[in-house]
Amino acid sequence: MAGRIPQQFIDELLSRVDIVDIIDARVPLRKAGRDFQARCPFHEEKTPSFTVSQNKQFYHCFGCGAHGTAISFLMEYDHLDFIETIKELARQTGMELPEQSSQPQNSQLPALDELMQKATAYYRRQMKEHPDRHNAIHYLKKRGLSGEIANEFCIGFAPPGWDNIIKLLGNSKITTEQLVTTGMAIRKDDGHCYDRFRNRIMFPIRNRRGKVIGFGGRVLDDEDKPKYLNSPESPLFHKGNELYGLFEARQALRNIDSLIVVEGYMDVVALAQFGVRNAVATLGTAVTTDHMNLLFRTCNDITFCLDGDRAGREAAWKALDTCLPLISDGRQVRFMFLPDGEDPDTLIRAQGKEGFETLATNALSLSSFFLDTLTREVDLNSLDGRARLVELARPKLKNVGNPVYRLMLIEALAQRIHIDPHTLTQQIERGTPPAPTHYSAPQRRPQQAPGSRPSAIRIAITLLLNNPQLAQKVAQPGHFLALQEPGVNILVELLELLHANPNLHCGGILEHWRDKPDQRHLARLARQPVETPEDGLEAEFLGALMLLEKQLLEQEFQELNRKEQETGLSTEDKHRLLELLRLKNSLR
Repeated sequence: MAGRIPQQFIDELLSRVDIVDIIDARVPLRKAGRDFQARCPFHEEKTPSFTVSQNKQFYHCFGCGAHGTAISFLMEYDHLDFIETIKELARQTGMELPEQSSQPQNSQLPALDELMQKATAYYRRQMKEHPDRHNAIHYLKKRGLSGEIANEFCIGFAPPGWDNIIKLLGNSKITTEQLVTTGMAIRKDDGHCYDRFRNRIMFPIRNRRGKVIGFGGRVLDDEDKPKYLNSPESPLFHKGNELYGLFEARQALRNIDSLIVVEGYMDVVALAQFGVRNAVATLGTAVTTDHMNLLFRTCNDITFCLDGDRAGREAAWKALDTCLPLISDGRQVRFMFLPDGEDPDTLIRAQGKEGFETLATNALSLSSFFLDTLTREVDLNSLDGRARLVELARPKLKNVGNPVYRLMLIEALAQRIHIDPHTLTQQIERGTPPAPTHYSAPQRRPQQAPGSRPSAIRIAITLLLNNPQLAQKVAQPGHFLALQEPGVNILVELLELLHANPNLHCGGILEHWRDKPDQRHLARLARQPVETPEDGLEAEFLGALMLLEKQLLEQEFQELNRKEQETGLSTEDKHRLLELLRLKNSLR
């Protein structure tokens, strides 16, 4: 999403706003030392654990794990999307969004939008008038849909033929090009175009404002493939950001307390037919972080309704991965697996609305699904099996964003393998395998695990987030890329960013990582308190860099030693080896 607005504009915007002012206008803050505190607006609590750092321009709740920048806070608290948040902050600061703030095609958006509305009207008209409409109507009736529900979801019919929509709307080179841009038409190698959707039932995909941004087409001849054909990515449509049926759910329900995520268009419509109006579907893709953020901005109770076969459980496991960093107090995720041969349509016919909703409410909790899935892969009756279970769970547990929820998951895991929860917590955080002992067994005094002190790379990144000006102490950031250590790419990218943007604060840095996989790791480091006095930050930072220099020298030294044993050294290599020995001695 951030790609639609120039990063330079976002940086300038964040330099003009103060996160304390933004939050204090909604949640009264009080001064607490250098920072500000309040009771967290994202979960119920009696004592304040929500902290706002004016220096870092960053907030963090030590209770539920909520954290972020001024942009993140507005998105979560005011239930805005990214673009709406930027517009609101720009309005508050008197800044004008640049014309290039959207994607290059955005100058076409009004025309593309109008084109999609015309296509929707055409398909709906064909469902009523076209001679071949009977196959489509028969299919919908067979699925039990009424005319009222079909009209509510604007379901239409794309008749057979290669150029129906092109003849109707592509009356100039410009409009033909627009049909190709929206994915309504496909251009062949010879330059000629043809309709993407032919002889299909058409499900318009509407955004949160009710505008049609794409289509899903269900084939009527089951011999044709694929059964469902979706609009491709376009200036209007980004499938990783949209949920089918969310607009209709908001129209039908005054308050949405929970959402059920199903697999397809017909699932959503069939459930709506039977009065279950809180169903949505992803659009031919696995659930994304953007999907989950959109779901959680709508309500705190999400149930995934999936097939009980292997594919359904694999999809659930991927969804679990996406959910773990986003779970906070008050948020619930469940997994409902359908019996073999059932889909939401057949299940609700058999069980009725109340029965279906009861099954959804009683679905597996995220924690149960997580532990049950891993437990099936090991033998809990053996020590090796219990140790293996911890190793399987460890990477998932480290991705849990909420520290309280992570602790509860670790305690549930400890019960399954009969180990003290406190011991297991320490060992998982340290990254060392636990000794699979029983609760009641006498515990040895824990020894400090090797590497328990943060790595030099982690120290350097943490110090940079707390004091970005330290980046100017590094003349050539790319020098460290040769180091074969985890996190070095992040460190180099961070240093290069701060060289190019020396006035960025911590919040501004995190916005550069908004859509990147490493964002949550940086956010975790950003909320770490730095105990070193301000006048000692530079010395500690330079000390971390010195350690990295030593590691680089040692790495090259070892590589030359291996080369000497395997193939021998050239004269140039021998000179370099002597130089490395001299440098290593000088750095001791």
